[in-house]
Amino acid sequence: MTRPLTERLAQAGIVVDEGDAPPVLEAPWFVRALQAFSGWLAALFLLGFIGMGAVFVLDSSAAAATLGLVMIAGAYALLRGSNGDFVEHLGLAGSLAGQLLAAWALGAALGDVNAGFWWSLAVLQAVLALVMPSHTHRTFSAFAASLAFYLALTEGVSAPSLAGGLVLLSLTFLWLNEFRWPTYMRQLQALGYGLLLGLLAIQVTGYHGQSLLLGRYGYGTGLAWLEPWVGDGLGTLALLLLIRHVVQRHRHAIAPSARVAAYGAALVLMLLSLQAHGLSQGALVVALGFAIGNRLIMGFGVILLLLAITHYYYWLDVTLLAKSVTLLLLGVLLLALRWVLCRRWPIDTRVAAGEDVSQ
Repeated sequence: MTRPLTERLAQAGIVVDEGDAPPVLEAPWFVRALQAFSGWLAALFLLGFIGMGAVFVLDSSAAAATLGLVMIAGAYALLRGSNGDFVEHLGLAGSLAGQLLAAWALGAALGDVNAGFWWSLAVLQAVLALVMPSHTHRTFSAFAASLAFYLALTEGVSAPSLAGGLVLLSLTFLWLNEFRWPTYMRQLQALGYGLLLGLLAIQVTGYHGQSLLLGRYGYGTGLAWLEPWVGDGLGTLALLLLIRHVVQRHRHAIAPSARVAAYGAALVLMLLSLQAHGLSQGALVVALGFAIGNRLIMGFGVILLLLAITHYYYWLDVTLLAKSVTLLLLGVLLLALRWVLCRRWPIDTRVAAGEDVSQ
């Protein structure tokens, strides 16, 4: 490897092993799990000791906020100065305790848990997701930020599915640009997984027909007239953006007829999602995982698809005949897509078997 290329990779944050240094051995998963458990156990004892001596701070919102911010800053310093699962989870537990104190102080200052409270928590979690030097903390903060964003839109404008659609658009953008900034690739992955977990939690609560606010808001105000189709519309938009990204990336290998078929399938899926809500979002996550070669994301997409289909099947507002027709059309569409793909773009059996076809 030439020297200039090595320097360019190093500037981009990619470490190149020239073979001189021995490979880094990672600890087995059960050792890491034991270290994480030890970190949480130590954190519980430490926080219990601090809580017994500082219980009076709950009587003052200013004192609670100050102590919470100090604990978050201490967790940041701990995570920045050391590595390892024990320290990482110890810092995460301390940061969570500080966030709870800050949330307690914010709620006491506002006098009520309203939309402003959730917006403030969403901003706090977004900042922590960006600045905390821990991938585990980034994932959790991105997850918490998506939930706080969902609760803010639900409390403020009665639009829970709008939050799910915007979270879906955000994670699609992150994963499609995973390798654009190699220096921050691990950070983007942590944020992407956190948003995926948040999307899954939002969809589960929506399918149960009950917000996390437990009836604190009522439909008919704000943007409630967009529900629940705005989430499916944003999911279809994200799917179209994904198709456009794939087409531009492989513009010379994809025929125009294949592009038309892909966009047509997305529109048909959108029409089905108007009846079976959440179908387009699950299909997008599956397609996203397939496009970037990430099986874990594909697994999330399969879970979202199964949740959407199960929710639609047990939806009491639609007759069994209508459900059967919708699911039949979905199955026919999938079989037709498979037939068209196999007929129009057959797979070379030698390539599938890994044989050399250059000769």
